[in-house]
Amino acid sequence: MNGIRALTMFLAGFALTAAGCATGPAAPPWRIDSSQLQAGQAYAAEQAELQADASLEEMLAYAALNNPALEAAFNRWKAALQQIPQVTSLPDPRFTYKYFIEQVETRVGAQRQSFTIAQMFPWLGKLALRGDAAAAAAQAQRRRYEAARLELFYKVSQAYYEYYFIGRAVRVTADNIKLMQHIEAIARSRYRVGAVEHSNVIRAQVELGKLEDRLVSLQELRQPTVAKLNAALNRQTALPLAWPEEITDAQLELIPEQLHDMLAEANPDLMAMDSEISRRKVNIDLAKKNYFPDLTIGGTYIDTAGRTGAVKPKDNGQDPVVVSASINLPIWRDKLAAGVRQARRLYWSARRARKNKANSLDAQLKMVLYKFQDAQRKVSLYRNTLLPKARQALKVTEASFRAGKASFIDLVDSQRVLLAFELAYERGLADKAQRLAELEMIIGKNLPRVGNSSSAEDVETNRQASLQNEMENER
Repeated sequence: MNGIRALTMFLAGFALTAAGCATGPAAPPWRIDSSQLQAGQAYAAEQAELQADASLEEMLAYAALNNPALEAAFNRWKAALQQIPQVTSLPDPRFTYKYFIEQVETRVGAQRQSFTIAQMFPWLGKLALRGDAAAAAAQAQRRRYEAARLELFYKVSQAYYEYYFIGRAVRVTADNIKLMQHIEAIARSRYRVGAVEHSNVIRAQVELGKLEDRLVSLQELRQPTVAKLNAALNRQTALPLAWPEEITDAQLELIPEQLHDMLAEANPDLMAMDSEISRRKVNIDLAKKNYFPDLTIGGTYIDTAGRTGAVKPKDNGQDPVVVSASINLPIWRDKLAAGVRQARRLYWSARRARKNKANSLDAQLKMVLYKFQDAQRKVSLYRNTLLPKARQALKVTEASFRAGKASFIDLVDSQRVLLAFELAYERGLADKAQRLAELEMIIGKNLPRVGNSSSAEDVETNRQASLQNEMENER
């Protein structure tokens, strides 16, 4: 059987040489260090349960490590990477065994059985093109994973900022209940001295009941909002989360034209479609390679029994070794031409789809940018103009009411306006933060910004000081 071993070594050496020429001696660029993935998985396993008072940054990190949809996208990317070594490798060698039921008599003896091994080698460049196409597909999956991560971060941020607004609305409404209780006490004291009618006291109590009902509704809204946020974090929906204390009133450092340029360069959906276009283009060249034949090289070893008679030939019982080469014949030109046309159509389809996606994202960016700027304008208007004037109007109206120069309805209306303005300010602050998170999802990267959290803190400080002054005046 020495012939079989020699034949096997010959074909194996030839196959390794051809494979090395097809893929190149260096490590492929698509390979990633598996230790990095294992380190990331180990880090995720070591993470403690999210604390109830976690910040938004801690929630985003927790979601990135625990969200099942993001993990599924990550595994699709890793699976696509494993396609590359499969398509760049040679096909499996084919081994054939034959047993002669009726032995073939030859001059040197009867042939009893044969062993054949053959290796097919695709036409030059086919393996490299297949690898390029698979690498482009893996790159597209990577970009889709990045898009899924950005979408997850947006969902978490949106739920977090909505939770912030509800918490602030609860606090504002509770403070306004105290203010209405103060107004109701003023009405009762003036009713006792006969300065106002009893209907004013009743009206104050009605307004107080409406505020208490609104407060109950806001408090009951807390549970479903926490459940939505926990769902994005892949936590049990009933787990508690503390009220967010403060958010940053951020200002963008970029102009709209810069945002549109960044969208074209950094959006992961567009980058995934660019990779898909590259894959389709490679497939055109690969379809053209089908016009050329593939080469199959093989060898056969034939087991031959020697003659047993008195007269034996010189090479009696010698086992012959046969080397063979064959090619397929790509003669069905219509089929091959159809394959090339199909690849071209898919390439142009991918380019048109990319153009359509870019137009859609550009329109979406303009709408979200408008909403962000509108919320920014409202925040500035309420913080710098309307809220100070509403507090001043309430104070003046109360003084006029005590002096008998204003009606009780005017006092209640002033309190209603203040409540509406305070809630509108908090709504605008939350909307602005949500739209900024949406902008970052659309563009595909964090945007440079300037924090302005002190102004939001000033509004809260002024509100608490105004309420304290009203209480002191009552005493």
